[in-house]
Amino acid sequence: MTGRVEELPEPTGQSLPLPERWAPPEERETIPGVSWAWQAITGVLLLVLLTLHMIANHFVVQGGLRDYQQVIDYITNPIILPLETLFLVVVSWHGLLGLRAVIFDFGLSARAERVVTRVFLAIWVVTVIYGVSLLAILVTRR
Repeated sequence: MTGRVEELPEPTGQSLPLPERWAPPEERETIPGVSWAWQAITGVLLLVLLTLHMIANHFVVQGGLRDYQQVIDYITNPIILPLETLFLVVVSWHGLLGLRAVIFDFGLSARAERVVTRVFLAIWVVTVIYGVSLLAILVTRR
């Protein structure tokens, strides 16, 4: 330094641009309200489906658990199979959305958020395919 004090420019009232991850939600590429809405919808569905699942599998069954043949008989019921499939879809979606929200709280870049979203979507698809294939195996064992 030359020992000379430079004068700072007068403030213009404009702030410096923030990284996108710190931008207000309305200026971000993603729409967090949609994710929040899905989290809330799946949460309500999860309460209903989990209650039905617990009652049908643990509270009305003698001894609190079904044996293998009882599970097969239960899952082949035309009303139960869609409910248990919906339960699988909802619980995995809700869980992954929650984990995604926690990861987003670390302040990732928009690109990293898109990557995380795609990875979790892929995990969800694989989980649902695997779960539905297991349900299909159980249904065919009758």
